[in-house]
Amino acid sequence: MGTKTDVWQGTLALMILKTLESMGEQHGYGIARRIEQTSGDALSLNYGTLYPALLKLEQEGYVVSSWGLSENNRKAKFYSLTRAGRKQVHKETESWEQTTAILARFLTSKQEA
Repeated sequence: MGTKTDVWQGTLALMILKTLESMGEQHGYGIARRIEQTSGDALSLNYGTLYPALLKLEQEGYVVSSWGLSENNRKAKFYSLTRAGRKQVHKETESWEQTTAILARFLTSKQEA
């Protein structure tokens, strides 16, 4: 198995929002596992980064949290998107699509001297 890389700067919030958009309410461990799974296990998610990101998204009004029981009957904090969070997912997705399209131009074109 290859070496896992860290999550890239500025992408974690979008990955969290997209995960919640596609899967619905999730606890932190579930979000982390899904992000790693979606990356084909190429990313290594640091929990010291995940939970502050979730807190920041909650403070910004993009997610809400509530306490509940996980699938193994342990107390866990579950996160879900707010209406503002759904709008933010679309806004950030468009921004990243534009950014990657610009970067792709540099990676695929021959640079003139």
